[in-house]
Amino acid sequence: MVSQSCFHCAEPVPANSQFCTEINGQAQPMCCPGCAAVADAIMAAGLTDYYRYRTDSGQRQDLPTEIASLTAYDLTEVQQEFVSHSGDHNEVLLSIDGISCAACAWLIEKHLNRINGVIRIDVNTTTQRAVLVWDDSQQSLSSLLAEISTIGYRAAPFQLDQQEQENAKNSQTLLLRVGLAGLATMQVMMLAVALYTGYFYDLETEYRDFFRWISLLFATPVVLYSAQPFYFSAVRALFGLRINMDVPVSLAILLAYGASISATVSGNGEVYFESVSMFTFFLLLGRLAEQRARRKASEHSSNRQKLVPVTALRIRNGSVEQIAAKALKAGDTIRILPGESVAADGTVISGSSQLNEAMLTGEEHPVTKLQGDSVYAATVNLGQPLDINVTAVGAQMRINTLMRLQEAAAASKPAIAHLADNIANVFVPALLLIAALTYGYWHFANPDDAFWITLSVLVATCPCALALATPAALTCGTAQMTKHGLLVRSARVLETLPKLTTLLFDKTGTLTHGRFSVTAVECFDSTLSQDEVLAIAAALESHSSHPYASAFRPYFDVNLVATHNRNEIGQGIEGTVAGNHYRIGRAGFTGADDDNGIYLAADHGLIAKFSVSDSVRADAHSSIGMLQQQGFRCEMLSGDPNPAALTLASELAMNNAQHGVTPEQKLAYLQQQRQQHQVVAMCGDGINDGPVLAGADVSVAMGNGTDLAKCHADLILLGEGLSPILAGIATAKRTNRIIKQNLVLSLCYNSLIVPLAVSGLVAPYAAAAGMSLSSLVVLGNSLRLLKE
Repeated sequence: MVSQSCFHCAEPVPANSQFCTEINGQAQPMCCPGCAAVADAIMAAGLTDYYRYRTDSGQRQDLPTEIASLTAYDLTEVQQEFVSHSGDHNEVLLSIDGISCAACAWLIEKHLNRINGVIRIDVNTTTQRAVLVWDDSQQSLSSLLAEISTIGYRAAPFQLDQQEQENAKNSQTLLLRVGLAGLATMQVMMLAVALYTGYFYDLETEYRDFFRWISLLFATPVVLYSAQPFYFSAVRALFGLRINMDVPVSLAILLAYGASISATVSGNGEVYFESVSMFTFFLLLGRLAEQRARRKASEHSSNRQKLVPVTALRIRNGSVEQIAAKALKAGDTIRILPGESVAADGTVISGSSQLNEAMLTGEEHPVTKLQGDSVYAATVNLGQPLDINVTAVGAQMRINTLMRLQEAAAASKPAIAHLADNIANVFVPALLLIAALTYGYWHFANPDDAFWITLSVLVATCPCALALATPAALTCGTAQMTKHGLLVRSARVLETLPKLTTLLFDKTGTLTHGRFSVTAVECFDSTLSQDEVLAIAAALESHSSHPYASAFRPYFDVNLVATHNRNEIGQGIEGTVAGNHYRIGRAGFTGADDDNGIYLAADHGLIAKFSVSDSVRADAHSSIGMLQQQGFRCEMLSGDPNPAALTLASELAMNNAQHGVTPEQKLAYLQQQRQQHQVVAMCGDGINDGPVLAGADVSVAMGNGTDLAKCHADLILLGEGLSPILAGIATAKRTNRIIKQNLVLSLCYNSLIVPLAVSGLVAPYAAAAGMSLSSLVVLGNSLRLLKE
């Protein structure tokens, strides 16, 4: 039996589905009540042409059960972020999910234009955005968003942060410069055709001069406005006592323009207005392509910030109120309903559920959250309601912290980028010297052609492609790493990962989840019960950030407070509880003989021994195996004194394993490996990993590790697995390969074009086209990283 397809979304219709909608007189099958409701709404509105003219199927419609939540967009404090007012009318830019073709835009526009109070709605199919103008006295924004939902699309106000607003403004300005240069170039080229005919036919002087003056009129805005970015960049470079690629560009434009004005005023000599305009146009076109490529490469990370909801349900004095998310403060209690995004970082205080953290980690599988677990803004609640105690808002939220770290990484440069800069720094002065020598030669050999040949040399050999070779590839490579759940904190990562020979792994929190539980308690002091020794241990461990501390959290007693605490990294913690001095940690720290557990000791001797357990990461075995298949040596360096660590290493088939290793011993072993010419990566998560992370060629920290570990890390794993390391190494290899290809392409182009330009075989406009084309080739090659 052949299964039917849903008429609305084209997905298979379940065998027992009874949903259908009459469309144009014929009953059509539907896969779910959502699609049926959408189809009914379209037919009821008389918009049957949608199904007739659409070029793609609609999306499956799981209609939101909490349509009332849209009323949050009617709050004044929320609307001030995205709604503008003009008289009695309001205007908002909407982001609409589900638009697949022009028929979708037609459907939305037709449906909303039938509603009283809607002044205008214009839908852009390409950007999936719409401009909505409405009368707030007749319709609320939430009701209009609900109307869009009834026909199968989800709409929400589109918000730009300050940086994106600045980027959008810069893009508009650059687009205006390109447009002006393009229009002027077309006009000047038409006039140039008339001037060129003067070489073959007699052109009266007054007509020739007239065409030159008109060409000057069109070329002047290009030189004075469109080409401004090149002048400003050149001037800044000269003030900094250096020469960048915009110096020869500015010289070419101004010299050609100045010589053309002189020829126009005097009536003698040649004019180059068409070359100036076309050169500027092609250069700006390359800059525009570069800017859009950079924005495309970084849009993944910036879009994650938009996933933070604009409203939140705050619980205060037993009642629930809806407020703007920006009004939240640390210490507030908020409720996250199923299907909603978390509005701020916090800790679960009531309920249990599964959250989708893919927007932070790149891993799609749900993560279970229980009481006491941390949750992060922009993650989505998939299961049951959760009550959250807010711990971080605004810039302190994890998603914003990741954004800052990524921006800092983008600003750093690896050695290969500095190599390209050094080449460009030498090449540009050499180019100016070649141009001067070219002019000197042609001035004696053929004075009439000397100027335009020199102009062609300046234009054609401009090292724009060389300057783009590494930044474009690094930007795309970093964006791809983020997509795989890896936060790059240092650009040298992309250069060093392909050279790795050895990977060192900590055990606790790296190969394992670091979520411990107490499995056994052995008391040595008969005066204290098991519950009492657990409470004392919990009081001490509440002041520790070691992963073992989490095992004692369920036994914390608010009546027992540890004071005068002192941590000894890699050993344990000591403090005073109820007037008595205690130590908890490994055997050497507490005075025990058998280093096979966690011990609690008082001044008079040992009190108790605790056994704790942990679980291995699900993909640890497969990830280690694949790394070894690719030729990497994988070793374990664990500070855990328990010999069971060696059993784990054996199960994972590690090449080598050591346990009970101090931070100093870890660093010494790392230095020993480097002395043997090994390129070493260290993966860890704890405070005791800080020194070895700082000393490694590449340091990898787990996203749920301590802040100190992440401070020393070059790369942060955002998810729960180790497999992103494999993807990161592959991406780094591709990025380095692309960089080398870009450098070869740009250097080959300049090597080929220099002799041609010096020989006078390249016209100025052809030189401009070739230079821009080389830049576009480099950008296009870099963008391939985003598609792999």
